[in-house]
Amino acid sequence: MPTVEELYRNYGILADATEQVGQIRRQAIKELPQFATGENLPRVADILTQLLQTDDSAEFNLVNNALLSIFKMDAKGTLGGLFSQILQGEDIVRERAIKFLSTKLKTLPDEVLTKEVEELILTESKKVLEDVTGEEFVLFMKILSGLKSLQTVSGRQQLVELVAEQADLEQTFNPSDPDCVDRLLQCTRQAVPLFSKNVHSTRFVTYFCEQVLPNLSSLTTPVEGLDIQLEVLKLLAEMSSFCGDMEKLETNLRKLFDKLLEYMPLPPEEAENGENAGNEEPKLQFSYVECLLYSFHQLGRKLPDFLTAKLNAEKLKDFKIRLQYFARGLQVYIRQLRLALQGKTGEALKTEENKIKVVALKITNNINVLIKDLFHIPPSYKSTVTLSWKPVQKVEIGQKRANEDTTSGSPPKKSSAGPKRDARQIYNPPSGKYSSNLSNFNYERSLQGK
Repeated sequence: MPTVEELYRNYGILADATEQVGQIRRQAIKELPQFATGENLPRVADILTQLLQTDDSAEFNLVNNALLSIFKMDAKGTLGGLFSQILQGEDIVRERAIKFLSTKLKTLPDEVLTKEVEELILTESKKVLEDVTGEEFVLFMKILSGLKSLQTVSGRQQLVELVAEQADLEQTFNPSDPDCVDRLLQCTRQAVPLFSKNVHSTRFVTYFCEQVLPNLSSLTTPVEGLDIQLEVLKLLAEMSSFCGDMEKLETNLRKLFDKLLEYMPLPPEEAENGENAGNEEPKLQFSYVECLLYSFHQLGRKLPDFLTAKLNAEKLKDFKIRLQYFARGLQVYIRQLRLALQGKTGEALKTEENKIKVVALKITNNINVLIKDLFHIPPSYKSTVTLSWKPVQKVEIGQKRANEDTTSGSPPKKSSAGPKRDARQIYNPPSGKYSSNLSNFNYERSLQGK
């Protein structure tokens, strides 16, 4: 295949005058689509893809427009050139070709993105997903989830299976390996929006119950300031709503129940005078309990006699005591929060302190509803709550990362020199990547200090 310079030379485009090279290159880019006919088109697409590495804004715009132009002539041939560079090109070219697909495919009309073209995108994407970084994986999930042919139940199921392969759910989980932990979290975050009543999360929920929950306290993460345990429990709670028939339901429900007990303390012993016998008052970790109680409530619906038939009398009595003690502490905090927020509206509720209190009130109210269900005789699983961190408006897949995409006319900055893909630095997120999720994590300390 000719190089960019050879191609220019073949068409008599290169000039000796150095000061004119930029203008000549831009003119060449404009004219390249004219040569994109027949078997030449994939070669021209390949050349244009290489030119995405330019740092010249005007040139970058022209390359994008030229690629879109030949895309409309022959989408399959253009994809051939793009994926050739994604699979074999330099890192900077690969990165920008992927971002081109993630931002530009959605702008193409239906007559260009036919079912056959989308099938080709899926086939080629699977090849790329055999060796990707965490950021590349997220971008490809955005690309694939936007394809019309994958909007069906069977299409969503295909995507879930792709994510499951990437998450390596067949392998034993290693809680002490930050890359292993982060890979699982990255993949699960991509899978969560795909789950529904018809696309089940069973495989992921099973893996979390069997492999992750028993190792919760041993989890490590490269992300500074991230409460990794809470992050895992949040993902489990979100997935539990869409869990289908589980092969080892009772076993996994027991593991979930045992983990819940760790965060539901027994009341401190009282001295003869009725005062605390000197034991320190247990700290109530509301955010952890909301996640675990919600997950238990969701899976418990599938085995409603678990608490009455599967536990012995002493175990059930112990659980009721813990629930009762937690509920008492809960009522105190709910009253304090309501009092603190009473009469506050509009701008007053937008202060950081009051935002934290609003979230805390959602959490405590959710726990209160779920505990009341479990106090029924027999325990009930009928109540529904919305998890405290869930947004009011539905967020489309990939919308959260829209601001990271190249949508302006300026080329993205070149990545600094770093490990190649074969160095297997696969799921090492940038510092502060999850900082947007951290605002809800600190309210516990604020409440406990009251």
